[in-house]
Amino acid sequence: MQFFQSIFSGLPHLETERLILRPLRMGDAQDLFAYARDPEVSRHVLWDAHENIGQSRQFLRAAIRQYRHGLPGSFAITLKSSGRMIGTVGFMWVNTDSRSAEVGYSLGRDYWNQGIMTEALRAVIAFGFDTLQLNRIEAQHETDNPASGRVMAHVGMKEEGLLRQRVRNKGRFADVKLWAILRSDPRL
Repeated sequence: MQFFQSIFSGLPHLETERLILRPLRMGDAQDLFAYARDPEVSRHVLWDAHENIGQSRQFLRAAIRQYRHGLPGSFAITLKSSGRMIGTVGFMWVNTDSRSAEVGYSLGRDYWNQGIMTEALRAVIAFGFDTLQLNRIEAQHETDNPASGRVMAHVGMKEEGLLRQRVRNKGRFADVKLWAILRSDPRL
């Protein structure tokens, strides 16, 4: 457990062709609010669209508190070209005994369908296997959000099944598909 805590309390910067993934910081509030206020962005995640920048600041304070306590957390997805934060990707939980984890993500609508989330998720999966020494990384998406499933498929995750009414989200029970990739699986 201490191994994971030390990594999550000092989350590194990850670099891809177009992106830098880094710890969230309070200075991200305006960029976060710019996309988190969009109801389409929050439609399939468990948080509600932000109604004001104060909610974005509250989200960032909670994320920074998680880092301080060495708990699994998310990276800010930032564009190399502008430094602008456009989304988050990271770990929802880590099971130290089974060396498994769940990843989750969100991205501003202006950046959908450009391969950005695939690029970011690929980097986080590599970090999970190479740095955290995980054996299994899983993710899930609501069945009425097939675009998220395509991201998972593009990084080499395999669909494992349907979890009926797995989550209650925005006043409704939603079916989700579970995906996973193992350390021994090919990474795309």
